[in-house]
Amino acid sequence: MTVEIKTTAVEPIRQNFGAVARRFGADKAVSRYQEASFDLQAQDNFHYRPVWDPAREIYDRRRTAVQMADWEVFKDPRQFYYASYCIQRARMQEAAEKSFDFVEKNQLIGLMAEPVRQRAEALLPLRHAEWAANQHNCFVTAYGFGSSITQGAMYAATDRLAIAQYLSRIGLLLDGSSGRALDAAKRQWLEDTAWQPLRRLCEDLLVRKDWFELLVAQDLVIDGLLHPLAFGRPAGTLAEPGAATLAMLTEFIEDWFPENRKWVDACVAAAAGESAANRALIAGWVKDWSARAVAAIAPLVPLLQGEAGAALWDQAQAAWQARIAKLGLAPA
Repeated sequence: MTVEIKTTAVEPIRQNFGAVARRFGADKAVSRYQEASFDLQAQDNFHYRPVWDPAREIYDRRRTAVQMADWEVFKDPRQFYYASYCIQRARMQEAAEKSFDFVEKNQLIGLMAEPVRQRAEALLPLRHAEWAANQHNCFVTAYGFGSSITQGAMYAATDRLAIAQYLSRIGLLLDGSSGRALDAAKRQWLEDTAWQPLRRLCEDLLVRKDWFELLVAQDLVIDGLLHPLAFGRPAGTLAEPGAATLAMLTEFIEDWFPENRKWVDACVAAAAGESAANRALIAGWVKDWSARAVAAIAPLVPLLQGEAGAALWDQAQAAWQARIAKLGLAPA
């Protein structure tokens, strides 16, 4: 007896979903990132207007002064969609957990030189600034228009909560899980003169209504100036006792910033490149918020980096100026 097995190839009618086909072409195979990121924004057939803002639709392009012909042109250079984002962050978290476990198991906190310990303690109030950044990116996610940019904002919001939590865990390592270091950091955030300009800046942003301005102010301006200062390492400082320990504990944050910067720069460049009006508007936001950010961060320089702070702050500002010049947003 012979058994003959036949196979039949069934050609699919189309290679991708209709929304993706209209954007990228009907016969073009697209990536998971493209399928999961573009043209998912609800645009039509809204049944009611929000009672808290009846002048606008529930999803409304007019919630920002930025004007775009196509709100789905914002591309993430990292090509993050939900699965790839979770996989990447799981790897980073696993590495961070190993670092924290190693420091705790070997009691390396006790080996920190006093200047290094002071720098570690100075980072703790930033957990409140990171929580504010989480809220700002949540606002962008909620009121932004275009799935390709709002999903990136949600990833950024989640990352900021993670950074706040890692800073809190550093505080618990410093005080033996008593919570005293975190209580002291909260008092500094609320009462210390040096921290009040940054606190006011964060709180003023909480009531801004233009979501793209909020993205520019937080993710481009404040982060671009504050993170290189707070988490940068001047040359030679790793030789101090305990400096390598602090570097291990902040590695997640140091790795996250340049990666997130790629997404931020891509979004801002896409909006600024749309029209001269957009570019002028965004350049104005950059000018206004960078002036406030520089004034708010300057009092923190000696607290965050000690004697090396002035040089590192100069480097951070120089890198910031080069960055906005590359984006075409430097003041004339």
